[in-house]
Amino acid sequence: MTLTPVKTPMLVKRMFPNYIWNIPTAGKTIYLTFDDGPTPDITNWTLDVLKQYNAKATFFCIGHNIEKHPEIFQHIINDGHAIGNHTHNHIKGWKTKTKDYLENVSEAEKVINSQIKVCNTEHIRSAELETQNPKLKTLNSELFRPPYGQIKPKQGKQLIGLGYKIIMWDVLSFDWDKNVTPEGCLNNVISKSTNGSIIVFHDSVKASKNMQYALPKVLEYFNEIGYSFKSLEA
Repeated sequence: MTLTPVKTPMLVKRMFPNYIWNIPTAGKTIYLTFDDGPTPDITNWTLDVLKQYNAKATFFCIGHNIEKHPEIFQHIINDGHAIGNHTHNHIKGWKTKTKDYLENVSEAEKVINSQIKVCNTEHIRSAELETQNPKLKTLNSELFRPPYGQIKPKQGKQLIGLGYKIIMWDVLSFDWDKNVTPEGCLNNVISKSTNGSIIVFHDSVKASKNMQYALPKVLEYFNEIGYSFKSLEA
């Protein structure tokens, strides 16, 4: 049984004010995020569903997965979504020395920036691509989310010093949890999300059953009551 709440308590946000938990906004905007990809089939399915609702999101990618599936990573970029760093090997900050942790983040950053450069050089001439993602030329990986939400204060301080924005969350869908039903996953998001919420889903095999059930319904529900879905800005 997990002790992690679906909705991040205000006390926790105040304890770590240098991390980003939600985006203050006067409008009806929600920020969907997807961790652990790119993953064959699942990430592409996610992108197709987002496109149906004209929704933008932020994908916190694992460097090693990008190396294995660069074409899927390119698809994320070409569809106009934001990219975040999720370390190279999905390591746990609490169990990793700060030096090793920073090196793993740096390794992922190199892979991300290399693929962004490929996208720029191979596709920037396409007027359609520039229309879909006008920020393509300036994409970077300054957004960072620690796997499992585990990060030591020293690790966080040094990453912020390097220019990263550490993105946590307002609402966890618990899509990866085998004890959470698809309906429960959907309810987690609908019942706890509000203006400016940063919501965590996963485009991973482990989370696919719950995520693929909940995501279309989340998009439909909030779209019908006037919300828009935006990507995070570095």
